[in-house]
Amino acid sequence: MTRYIFPLALGLLGCAVLISLGLWQMQRLQWKEAMLAEISAKIAGDPQALPPEGSDTLPLKYQPVQVRGRTTGQEILVLSGQKGVGAGYRVIDAFETDDGRRILLDRGFLPEAGKSDVRPPVPLAVTGNLHWPQETDSYTPAPDAKTGIWFARDVPAMAKALGTEAVLVVAAQVSGAAQGITPEPITITGIPNDHLQYAITWFLLAIVWAGMTIFLLWRIRRQQA
Repeated sequence: MTRYIFPLALGLLGCAVLISLGLWQMQRLQWKEAMLAEISAKIAGDPQALPPEGSDTLPLKYQPVQVRGRTTGQEILVLSGQKGVGAGYRVIDAFETDDGRRILLDRGFLPEAGKSDVRPPVPLAVTGNLHWPQETDSYTPAPDAKTGIWFARDVPAMAKALGTEAVLVVAAQVSGAAQGITPEPITITGIPNDHLQYAITWFLLAIVWAGMTIFLLWRIRRQQA
């Protein structure tokens, strides 16, 4: 009987740990779904005016806003792509509002073929969302000095390069000359939510661990027999 104690205890302990990890991931799933629902509601809310210049805007991420003004012809092209279209760029404009502020405006997607087109200043009325995308890390290349192409959106760096406030509005609807640019509104599709897959993995591992424990106990019993 003593030969059963250690493998049985190890099997029960392993199953308990794996099941607890699966349950923890289920809790994380509920938390993530609630967070995504909150973000979706915020994205679809009523548009507001831009927050006052110099205010802390980070807590206002995803806040819908309306702005009117003009593009300046100063822009940053961020390497991107679109399903069914192919390679292209996100166009980040230095945008002058009607009240004299300079902000960053993410106008949307520009196909590769339109890269060399001239985009002079145009008046626009924009409904969009405030955003601070987390796209850079230690592996992100610096902007290409020869082509001027950027590889990720970096709000402080883009604001410094274009001489604007560190405020980015991602356009959802634009009234004015499109200049070949298609708005790409903010959605929750890019926010990862893999907790269900993680939970299933832990539960399957618990089943495998239980099966291995049962098999080991059966082998011990056979040897004793």
